[in-house]
Amino acid sequence: MNRRKFIKNTTASSALVGLGGLSLSSCFGDVKKHITILHTNDVHSHIDPFPTDHSEFPNLGGLARRATLVESIRKENPNTLLFDAGDIFQGTPYFNFYGGELEFKLMSKLKYDAATIGNHDFDNGIDGLLAQMPNADFEMINANYDFKNTVMDGQVKPYKIYTVDGIKIGVYGLGIELNGLVTKKLYKETQYLEPIEIAQDTERILKNEEHCDLIVCLSHLGYEYKNKQKPHDLVMAATLEYTDLIIGGHTHTFLDKPTIVENKLGRNVLVNQVGCFGINLGRIDFYFDGSKNSNASGISINV
Repeated sequence: MNRRKFIKNTTASSALVGLGGLSLSSCFGDVKKHITILHTNDVHSHIDPFPTDHSEFPNLGGLARRATLVESIRKENPNTLLFDAGDIFQGTPYFNFYGGELEFKLMSKLKYDAATIGNHDFDNGIDGLLAQMPNADFEMINANYDFKNTVMDGQVKPYKIYTVDGIKIGVYGLGIELNGLVTKKLYKETQYLEPIEIAQDTERILKNEEHCDLIVCLSHLGYEYKNKQKPHDLVMAATLEYTDLIIGGHTHTFLDKPTIVENKLGRNVLVNQVGCFGINLGRIDFYFDGSKNSNASGISINV
């Protein structure tokens, strides 16, 4: 669906998913609150749109267009959050010349709320990542990288809680194993912790201790792999109990709408990823009734 058509249509007409087993249409009359979550992943320093003669993504993408789209959605629903699932850096000369400064400054202008860390975000080393942190007016979130013996210690939170229109939203981040993807001299003493166990522990904290109404994971693990031993979003979703939405990255997977996975308790988890290079913006709308039970709709929008 293209951008203009999406904006013209009402949100309720998007692909409807009942997180509690009901379609939105069955309880739309009882909707009390509406939260919109927008997201990107694997933008890889693509700030300009692709040229009109590009073989794969002609005249798509561009940060200015994304900014316009995000602004229009925020006007439609002020209760909107904006996230990124990692690999912000590396891919165009902007990163080679400015080392991530421009990417973080522009994301800050778009008022991103949080991002997680991708493997390419270490491409200028952990010191290079630290050097750009003052340019990020958003939270950097990751629960399974232990930075305690590095210069990034204290710069990254395992999770962040947002209260939007009375709805408490817990957001946590996960990163892929760096060994084999990133030279050790770049990530130094950063320790990788098993992500699915960390996800299970973190979602329990967010649900049982922080009493969140909605739980979101920003994951840079990848959507799916043939190697079943390698952690990925689909297999992780099936092991969880309280996470409602996994916003993914790393595998550059283009989804038109979220994949639905049944979790450990038989509830639906949405797993979404919007490709790469900033050519799409993901949108998930959560609708809460008076008892804070939720239904959701989701779609990928061309920028």
